[in-house]
Amino acid sequence: MVQQYQSPVRVYKHPFELIMAAYVRRFPNCPLIPIFVDSEVVKEEHSDDGATVFIERRCKVEADAPRLFKRMAGVDYLYFIHKNTLDRRERALHIEVVNETFSNRVIVHEICNYTVHPENEEWTCFEQTASLDIKSFFGFENAAEKLAMKQYANSIKKGKEIIEYYLKELEDEGVTHVPRWSPPQAPPPTASPTDLPAGSPDDKLDADYIRRYLGDLTPLQESCLIRLRQWLQETHKGKIPKDQHVLRFLRARDFNLEKAREILCQSLSWRKQHQVDFLLDSWERPQLLHDYYTGGWHHHDRDGRPLYILRLGQMDTKGLVRALGEESLLRQVLSINEEGLRRCEENTRVFGRPISCWTCLVDLEGLNMRHLWRPGVKALLRIIEVVEANYPETLGCLLILRAPRVFPVLWTLVSPFIDENTRKKFLVYAANDYQGPGGLVDYIDREVIPDFLGGDCLCEIPEGGMVPKSLYRTAEALESEELRLWTDTIYKTASVFKGAPHELLIEISESSSVITWDFDVCKGDVIFNIYHSRRAPQPPKRDVQGAHGSIVSPATNNMQLIDRSWILGQDYSMVETALTCKEGESVQGSHVTRWPGFYILQWRFHCSPACSTSSLPRVDDVLASLQVSSHKCKVMFYTEVLGSEDFRSVTIHYTV
Repeated sequence: MVQQYQSPVRVYKHPFELIMAAYVRRFPNCPLIPIFVDSEVVKEEHSDDGATVFIERRCKVEADAPRLFKRMAGVDYLYFIHKNTLDRRERALHIEVVNETFSNRVIVHEICNYTVHPENEEWTCFEQTASLDIKSFFGFENAAEKLAMKQYANSIKKGKEIIEYYLKELEDEGVTHVPRWSPPQAPPPTASPTDLPAGSPDDKLDADYIRRYLGDLTPLQESCLIRLRQWLQETHKGKIPKDQHVLRFLRARDFNLEKAREILCQSLSWRKQHQVDFLLDSWERPQLLHDYYTGGWHHHDRDGRPLYILRLGQMDTKGLVRALGEESLLRQVLSINEEGLRRCEENTRVFGRPISCWTCLVDLEGLNMRHLWRPGVKALLRIIEVVEANYPETLGCLLILRAPRVFPVLWTLVSPFIDENTRKKFLVYAANDYQGPGGLVDYIDREVIPDFLGGDCLCEIPEGGMVPKSLYRTAEALESEELRLWTDTIYKTASVFKGAPHELLIEISESSSVITWDFDVCKGDVIFNIYHSRRAPQPPKRDVQGAHGSIVSPATNNMQLIDRSWILGQDYSMVETALTCKEGESVQGSHVTRWPGFYILQWRFHCSPACSTSSLPRVDDVLASLQVSSHKCKVMFYTEVLGSEDFRSVTIHYTV
């Protein structure tokens, strides 16, 4: 049953413009609503005269629910799309909110309006309507409905209190009046028909948005961005990256749509597998990195790009690898890149122009043959490989200072692993050459040059030093730690080949258990099936094809459980309609078991005709079949059994 809510009209005895000034202060988060964790602007459009403003935000809300519910649903946070349309001319704000999380199970629709009071133009009215329709929620529809309505009612009670809180804040700052909007004195000149680029309005982005957040784009580049973004919205049901992020991958492949789409999909799958989106909030750096990792953020360069300084020559790379292992150092570098992306967004807002990359300054004073220790170089090459694949076009400039004689040896080792476009951004200075014309002052203001490079600015980057050998760990301990870090992700990997499906066995001891799944299709198309059997399958057989490829990670290979002699309908039965999953799709679902026994989740390769509805061309069937048949698709999964008095739930997370 659809639950509906209609609020009474709420009246604020303040002008509309002042209410709007208070309203915008509740973003990106609000201390009065602790469960409202954060929000980010994903789209912003302004009319030419400034009368109309459209802002779309993606809001992150903490799932304020019992721990059992959270584990069953597999989420700690809920995401909502929040669309605001402000009409300054009519003095009205229209708000529409829909849920992104569980959108195929739950439909949340909220509409709010701020308008001028019909009898007093110095007052503002607020109205609110909302509906909740839970179609399915793992068999707990009634409980979820009651919980959602309770939390919604609590939030509504705080609505007026929030606006009044920010009105008081404005008053404390001396803001008691905000002037009404008035049209500009002279309208901007309109372009003649011959000046307008070809194409329909739907094929274009707002010019102000491009100039403010993306930078200069040719019509062809803009078209590529729109097409790739539309393809992601149609096929990728997970978190959609921002336009700035998509644009980096397009630039990295010179706006070749097919190549950019491929590496972007691989990167999105990698981010999901290793939960990179949550890295900054979840990973705690070991104290060793605080003490001995000689790098840190330091102001910005002349172009407003965040500046990262790495004193590589002072770093004991061998000691860090021996004490922490390769995986911890990789996570450290990933956290630096994620922080860099965040700082670019902040600087874009501060400087009012698009800033999509940062500058890195590497001081090599002290570099010697110790830094060319083979395991250390191996770790460095792996880090470069991961960064190149997942953070393209994020480096604006790399300044290498005080390069010693041993530097050419290091450069010979690492340069083949660096993209050619990235190598063009490297500037190398030997000895004190950086102090003269064309040196550091061309890129960094004098007042922020670090003290250890002859400047006056105090730089609080650790000086490093030798890691005590007492902190070194054995090879066995490091291997165990790296395996733990690898398996920290809820996903694991497997392989799917043409003619050789991947299958996963789940044993259910009682009926009315809940099996949920979450997987991504990264390459080719697959068919997903769920089967039930009362017979226990034989020990899994490893696919012969899979045994020939090299294993690059501690992942599972292709597994086949259903014996070829089994007869469908006799030895085993299908319990869900087969689901065809297209390349790039993110698929979630659940099944409530009717009988105990053995349930087999199966992914098999599907050779489908080229998709005529896709906005991006597909490789023809023969080439796609050959490519996928020989390719080891990554399958990431996680299993968990939850128990209570009245249910058992098995959760499967997969990426194919």
